[in-house]
Amino acid sequence: MTQVAIVTGPAAVLAQANIDTDQIIPARFLRKPRAAGYNNFLFHDVRAADPAFPLGPEGNPPILIAGANFGCGSSREGAVYALTDAGVRAVIAPGFGDIFAGNASKNGLLTVALPEAEIAVLMDAARAGLPVTVDLPNQELRAGNQVFRFDIDPFRKRRLAEGLDDIGLTLAHAAEIAAFVARDRTTRPWSAPTPLLPRAG
Repeated sequence: MTQVAIVTGPAAVLAQANIDTDQIIPARFLRKPRAAGYNNFLFHDVRAADPAFPLGPEGNPPILIAGANFGCGSSREGAVYALTDAGVRAVIAPGFGDIFAGNASKNGLLTVALPEAEIAVLMDAARAGLPVTVDLPNQELRAGNQVFRFDIDPFRKRRLAEGLDDIGLTLAHAAEIAAFVARDRTTRPWSAPTPLLPRAG
Protein backbone atom coordinates (compact mmCIF):
# COMPACT_ATOMS: atom_id res chain seq x y z
CA MET A 1 0.00 0.00 0.00
CA THR A 2 1.27 3.48 -0.85
CA GLN A 3 2.19 5.65 2.13
CA VAL A 4 0.33 8.93 2.61
CA ALA A 5 2.02 11.83 4.39
CA ILE A 6 1.63 15.21 2.69
CA VAL A 7 -0.51 15.58 -0.42
CA THR A 8 -0.25 18.89 -2.27
CA GLY A 9 -1.75 20.01 -5.54
CA PRO A 10 -4.88 21.23 -7.26
CA ALA A 11 -8.21 19.90 -6.06
CA ALA A 12 -11.27 18.79 -7.98
CA VAL A 13 -14.63 19.94 -6.63
CA LEU A 14 -17.81 17.84 -6.51
CA ALA A 15 -20.19 19.98 -4.50
CA GLN A 16 -23.14 17.59 -4.45
CA ALA A 17 -23.95 15.52 -1.38
CA ASN A 18 -24.64 11.78 -1.14
CA ILE A 19 -22.32 10.64 -3.92
CA ASP A 20 -22.68 6.89 -3.54
CA THR A 21 -20.38 4.04 -4.40
CA ASP A 22 -22.49 3.01 -7.41
CA GLN A 23 -21.84 6.43 -8.92
CA ILE A 24 -18.12 6.13 -8.16
CA ILE A 25 -17.96 2.72 -9.88
CA PRO A 26 -21.10 1.08 -11.29
CA ALA A 27 -21.67 -2.46 -10.03
CA ARG A 28 -21.36 -4.10 -13.45
CA PHE A 29 -17.64 -3.27 -13.56
CA LEU A 30 -16.85 -5.04 -10.30
CA ARG A 31 -16.66 -8.37 -12.18
CA LYS A 32 -13.52 -7.15 -13.93
CA PRO A 33 -10.07 -7.87 -12.49
CA ARG A 34 -8.25 -5.03 -10.78
CA ALA A 35 -5.54 -5.39 -13.44
CA ALA A 36 -8.05 -4.09 -15.98
CA GLY A 37 -7.54 -0.65 -14.42
CA TYR A 38 -10.42 0.40 -12.20
CA ASN A 39 -9.56 4.00 -13.05
CA ASN A 40 -11.24 3.38 -16.41
CA PHE A 41 -14.55 2.86 -14.63
CA LEU A 42 -14.34 5.83 -12.24
CA PHE A 43 -17.64 7.74 -12.41
CA HIS A 44 -18.24 5.93 -15.71
CA ASP A 45 -21.95 6.65 -16.09
CA VAL A 46 -21.73 10.15 -14.63
CA ARG A 47 -18.98 11.04 -17.14
CA ALA A 48 -21.04 9.63 -19.99
CA ALA A 49 -23.89 11.99 -19.07
CA ASP A 50 -21.63 14.98 -18.35
CA PRO A 51 -18.57 15.40 -20.60
CA ALA A 52 -17.41 18.30 -18.40
CA PHE A 53 -17.25 16.13 -15.28
CA PRO A 54 -14.03 17.06 -13.42
CA LEU A 55 -12.67 13.53 -12.91
CA GLY A 56 -11.67 10.99 -15.51
CA PRO A 57 -9.64 7.81 -15.86
CA GLU A 58 -6.32 9.66 -15.57
CA GLY A 59 -4.70 13.08 -15.18
CA ASN A 60 -6.75 13.91 -12.11
CA PRO A 61 -5.85 16.28 -9.28
CA PRO A 62 -4.56 14.37 -6.25
CA ILE A 63 -7.25 15.88 -4.00
CA LEU A 64 -11.04 15.74 -4.25
CA ILE A 65 -13.32 18.05 -2.27
CA ALA A 66 -16.87 16.74 -2.10
CA GLY A 67 -20.25 17.24 -0.45
CA ALA A 68 -21.63 15.51 2.62
CA ASN A 69 -21.93 11.73 2.96
CA PHE A 70 -19.40 10.90 0.25
CA GLY A 71 -19.08 7.18 -0.46
CA CYS A 72 -22.46 6.20 0.97
CA GLY A 73 -24.36 3.21 -0.38
CA SER A 74 -23.08 -0.32 -0.84
CA SER A 75 -19.85 -1.50 0.74
CA ARG A 76 -17.77 -1.97 -2.41
CA GLU A 77 -14.02 -1.66 -2.03
CA GLY A 78 -13.88 -1.11 -5.78
CA ALA A 79 -14.98 2.49 -5.24
CA VAL A 80 -11.71 3.14 -3.41
CA TYR A 81 -9.73 1.22 -6.03
CA ALA A 82 -11.23 3.38 -8.79
CA LEU A 83 -10.25 6.62 -7.05
CA THR A 84 -6.71 5.57 -6.14
CA ASP A 85 -6.08 3.98 -9.55
CA ALA A 86 -7.10 7.31 -11.08
CA GLY A 87 -4.56 9.23 -8.97
CA VAL A 88 -6.73 10.58 -6.15
CA ARG A 89 -4.81 10.46 -2.85
CA ALA A 90 -7.13 12.39 -0.51
CA VAL A 91 -10.86 13.15 -0.32
CA ILE A 92 -12.13 16.02 1.82
CA ALA A 93 -15.84 16.17 2.70
CA PRO A 94 -18.17 16.99 5.61
CA GLY A 95 -18.66 13.27 6.16
CA PHE A 96 -18.26 9.82 4.61
CA GLY A 97 -20.01 6.51 4.41
CA ASP A 98 -18.53 4.49 7.29
CA ILE A 99 -17.54 1.47 5.22
CA PHE A 100 -16.09 3.63 2.47
CA ALA A 101 -13.88 5.45 4.99
CA GLY A 102 -12.71 2.13 6.43
CA ASN A 103 -11.91 0.74 2.99
CA ALA A 104 -10.07 3.96 2.14
CA SER A 105 -7.74 3.67 5.12
CA LYS A 106 -6.85 0.10 4.07
CA ASN A 107 -5.96 1.15 0.52
CA GLY A 108 -3.93 4.34 0.81
CA LEU A 109 -6.74 6.88 0.38
CA LEU A 110 -6.89 9.59 3.06
CA THR A 111 -10.38 10.79 4.00
CA VAL A 112 -10.64 14.09 5.87
CA ALA A 113 -13.90 15.27 7.46
CA LEU A 114 -14.38 19.01 8.02
CA PRO A 115 -17.37 21.22 8.89
CA GLU A 116 -19.38 22.37 5.88
CA ALA A 117 -18.34 26.02 6.34
CA GLU A 118 -14.67 25.06 6.05
CA ILE A 119 -15.41 22.82 3.08
CA ALA A 120 -17.04 25.81 1.35
CA VAL A 121 -13.88 27.88 1.86
CA LEU A 122 -11.72 25.10 0.44
CA MET A 123 -14.03 24.67 -2.55
CA ASP A 124 -13.75 28.39 -3.32
CA ALA A 125 -9.96 28.19 -3.04
CA ALA A 126 -9.83 25.18 -5.35
CA ARG A 127 -12.10 26.84 -7.91
CA ALA A 128 -9.79 29.87 -7.82
CA GLY A 129 -6.89 27.60 -8.74
CA LEU A 130 -5.13 27.67 -5.37
CA PRO A 131 -3.25 24.49 -4.46
CA VAL A 132 -4.45 22.60 -1.42
CA THR A 133 -2.15 20.79 1.02
CA VAL A 134 -3.28 17.89 3.15
CA ASP A 135 -0.71 17.38 5.91
CA LEU A 136 -1.38 14.08 7.66
CA PRO A 137 1.48 14.20 10.23
CA ASN A 138 0.32 17.62 11.50
CA GLN A 139 -3.37 16.98 10.75
CA GLU A 140 -3.71 20.24 8.87
CA LEU A 141 -5.28 21.42 5.63
CA ARG A 142 -3.86 24.51 3.96
CA ALA A 143 -5.06 26.61 1.03
CA GLY A 144 -3.73 30.13 0.52
CA ASN A 145 -3.64 31.73 3.97
CA GLN A 146 -6.33 29.42 5.33
CA VAL A 147 -5.35 26.63 7.74
CA PHE A 148 -7.79 24.05 9.08
CA ARG A 149 -7.15 21.31 11.63
CA PHE A 150 -8.71 17.88 11.27
CA ASP A 151 -9.12 14.82 13.48
CA ILE A 152 -8.32 11.29 12.43
CA ASP A 153 -8.43 7.95 14.21
CA PRO A 154 -4.86 7.21 15.38
CA PHE A 155 -4.95 3.66 14.01
CA ARG A 156 -6.02 4.85 10.55
CA LYS A 157 -3.39 7.58 10.69
CA ARG A 158 -0.70 5.00 11.40
CA ARG A 159 -1.88 2.71 8.61
CA LEU A 160 -1.77 5.52 6.07
CA ALA A 161 1.49 7.07 7.26
CA GLU A 162 3.30 3.71 7.26
CA GLY A 163 1.58 2.28 4.19
CA LEU A 164 0.17 -0.72 6.06
CA ASP A 165 -2.65 -2.73 4.56
CA ASP A 166 -4.07 -5.76 6.41
CA ILE A 167 -1.22 -8.00 5.26
CA GLY A 168 1.36 -5.38 6.19
CA LEU A 169 -0.12 -5.09 9.67
CA THR A 170 0.20 -8.86 10.11
CA LEU A 171 3.76 -8.98 8.75
CA ALA A 172 4.76 -6.29 11.25
CA HIS A 173 4.37 -9.06 13.85
CA ALA A 174 6.25 -11.71 11.86
CA ALA A 175 8.90 -12.26 14.56
CA GLU A 176 6.27 -12.66 17.28
CA ILE A 177 4.29 -15.08 15.12
CA ALA A 178 7.40 -17.17 14.40
CA ALA A 179 8.27 -17.26 18.11
CA PHE A 180 4.74 -18.40 18.98
CA VAL A 181 4.86 -21.17 16.37
CA ALA A 182 8.22 -22.37 17.70
CA ARG A 183 6.92 -22.42 21.29
CA ASP A 184 3.72 -24.14 20.26
CA ARG A 185 5.58 -26.94 18.48
CA THR A 186 7.55 -27.55 21.69
CA THR A 187 4.62 -27.45 24.12
CA ARG A 188 2.05 -29.10 21.82
CA PRO A 189 3.96 -31.23 19.32
CA TRP A 190 0.84 -33.28 18.67
CA SER A 191 -0.93 -30.21 17.20
CA ALA A 192 1.46 -29.77 14.27
CA PRO A 193 0.15 -31.11 10.96
CA THR A 194 1.56 -34.50 9.98
CA PRO A 195 3.02 -34.70 6.46
CA LEU A 196 1.10 -37.02 4.16
CA LEU A 197 3.02 -40.12 3.14
CA PRO A 198 2.95 -41.20 -0.50
CA ARG A 199 0.65 -44.10 -1.27
CA ALA A 200 2.30 -47.40 -1.87
CA GLY A 201 2.06 -48.80 -5.40
